[in-house]
Amino acid sequence: MKFATTDAYVATEDLTVAVNAAVTLQRPLLVKGEPGTGKTELARQVALALDLPLIEWHVKSTTKAQQGLYEYDAVSRLRDSQLGEARVHDVSNYIRRGKLWQAFDAPGRVVLLIDEIDKADIEFPNDLLQELDRMEFHVYETGETVTARHRPVVIITSNNEKDLPDAFLRRCFFHYIRFPDAETLAAIVRVHFPDIKPALLTAALTQFLDLRETPGLKKKPSTSEVLDWLKLLLAEDLGPEDLKRDGKAMLPRLHGALLKNEQDVHLFERLAFMARAGR
Repeated sequence: MKFATTDAYVATEDLTVAVNAAVTLQRPLLVKGEPGTGKTELARQVALALDLPLIEWHVKSTTKAQQGLYEYDAVSRLRDSQLGEARVHDVSNYIRRGKLWQAFDAPGRVVLLIDEIDKADIEFPNDLLQELDRMEFHVYETGETVTARHRPVVIITSNNEKDLPDAFLRRCFFHYIRFPDAETLAAIVRVHFPDIKPALLTAALTQFLDLRETPGLKKKPSTSEVLDWLKLLLAEDLGPEDLKRDGKAMLPRLHGALLKNEQDVHLFERLAFMARAGR
């Protein structure tokens, strides 16, 4: 099976090509794009499309690459030795398997999501080079080598907050998810809100896209934020006429779903003041 647009996810042609190319090459797919463009959801949809289990590893600023392989719980072993526990003689009782180990040891092929890799330390990607390339790693405490029974489909996401090492990039198939054009955005909205009226959809997306292009905007709202905004508009039973703005109301209705910092709110307040002063 190959990945393609589904009833729950709209994939552009270039994204579809990238996913299927990475699967064919058996290389990790590195997906970049601004937050809220559906990078994490892509991995879930790929798993559904390929009918494979999904293992998710969500990276934090404190995450170390070793945690994806395994962790040795020396403290628990020391405590058990003091208590005279019999299990202390088998070091494997104190090995905690990480997400990569789980993916390598799965009975069948899986999709492994390494989410937001750019949150971790800059050395994090380099520390996974050999493991993702050779699909194996060594467990020093037990002396065993863990080799992938089936090579997983690896999807790595990044919000582009920091540059990734060239050696790591060389081993990946890369795709940047651009912000969707108006037609694709409308298709995405219809997937989530199939009963939305065309007039409201047109008015809302026109206003949303105009807002995104406002000069001086610090954080442009994303796809996920326009979906939240539309959900609120539908919950309030607002129509296209309710979205009209004038000089007194430059801020869109329910703008808290779209604008996420005070600088951008103040920007639209200044625009409203200038519009009134220019009359």
